[in-house]
Amino acid sequence: MQQQADDIVKTLKTKGLRVTPQRFAVYSNLLSRQDHPTAEQILHALNQDAPTSSQATVYSSLQALQNVGLVREVLLEEGVCRYDANVLPHHHFRCKSCGAIEDIAWEKFQCIDLQQLRPGLKVEEYEVTVHGQCDHCG
Repeated sequence: MQQQADDIVKTLKTKGLRVTPQRFAVYSNLLSRQDHPTAEQILHALNQDAPTSSQATVYSSLQALQNVGLVREVLLEEGVCRYDANVLPHHHFRCKSCGAIEDIAWEKFQCIDLQQLRPGLKVEEYEVTVHGQCDHCG
C-alpha cells in the first residue's frame, strides 16, 4: 500500500503538480476503480467515512489531473461526464440496462481508415463506444 502511495506522489510530482491531499485522494480513487465514475461518485466515495472533500475541490482536482494527462473525460452517455485514469488508447462497452462500463482493448477493433473521411477533417483522436447488454443483464 505504501509503495502505491509513493508511486502516486512521484507521478503527480513528475507531472509538475503540487501534491495536495485532495489531488492524491482523487487520483488514488480513480486508479482503484474500473467503473469510470462521475465527479459526484468520486466525491461520495471520498466522503464515505469522514466528509472532508467538497464538490468544487473534486472538480478542480480532476481538472488539474486532466490538464497534465493523468485523467481523461469519458462521454459515454448524454449529459454525463465520467473520468478514467486509464489514459492509454482503448474503447468502451456500455450496458444499456444497468449502465455498467467496461474497457475494450484498442487492438480488439481494426483501425479506422481515416483517409476515407471527407477532405478537410482533421482527426485528433477517436474511440469506439459499443452499446448493448452485459452478461449480467442479457
